[in-house]
Amino acid sequence: MRVAVVGATGRIGALTLAALRGGGHDAVAISRCHGVDVLTGQGLDEALTGVDAVIDVLNCTSGEEAENVRFFTTATERLMAAGQRAGVGHHVVLSIAAVDRVRGNPHYAGKRAQEAAAEAGPVPHTIVPATQFHDFAAMVASWTETDGVARIAPLLVRPIAPEDVADVLVRVAVGEPLGRHRDVTGPGTQDLVDMARRTHAVRGHRIELVPTWENGIFDASMAGNALLPAADAEVAPTSFEDWLAAQAE
Repeated sequence: MRVAVVGATGRIGALTLAALRGGGHDAVAISRCHGVDVLTGQGLDEALTGVDAVIDVLNCTSGEEAENVRFFTTATERLMAAGQRAGVGHHVVLSIAAVDRVRGNPHYAGKRAQEAAAEAGPVPHTIVPATQFHDFAAMVASWTETDGVARIAPLLVRPIAPEDVADVLVRVAVGEPLGRHRDVTGPGTQDLVDMARRTHAVRGHRIELVPTWENGIFDASMAGNALLPAADAEVAPTSFEDWLAAQAE
């Protein structure tokens, strides 16, 4: 199949392109680096010529809710309209597990808007909700680290390997549209503070971690089981321990 990956220069985009090509598919990279701007539509019709399916792994880095909603809504509507013109048969969106349970987080608000735009669009779709990635804890700590000290929320997560997410996205994209895929997750529940501590230890990075909800990034609405996947989630094979072991090599 000919499958386009939107957000192709990002980490998940690159892994998805590799998984497509490894499976013998014709992978089309779509990003501003490739001359395509999905927010304006520039180059989009040409890029989707002959494409059977689209995998959208776009990301928005804004900390403002309004900008996240605008970005994801506009991008999805543009992609859907261009996909309809090009005869695309399947639009796949990477989303976040438990996205409806968390309020007050700008990125989650944007992803909810993206899901709504996909559901309202003219191209048959599948939304794939995934849990946080294995390096999420270290990334969160880096956002607040100052003078060797980082404030980090004690979130419970069930992390997944980005490579496993890419494999699921490809499998879904070359199949029939489902509307909504079940949650996709890793094999074990972890505490974010402990994940960060273990990741930094393996990487040899000395840092003091301060567990707190007062870090300005997450709040107590994300405590407890709020971020955990549904009971019927598809469990990917790579554990956090597997990932840690690979970091040490």
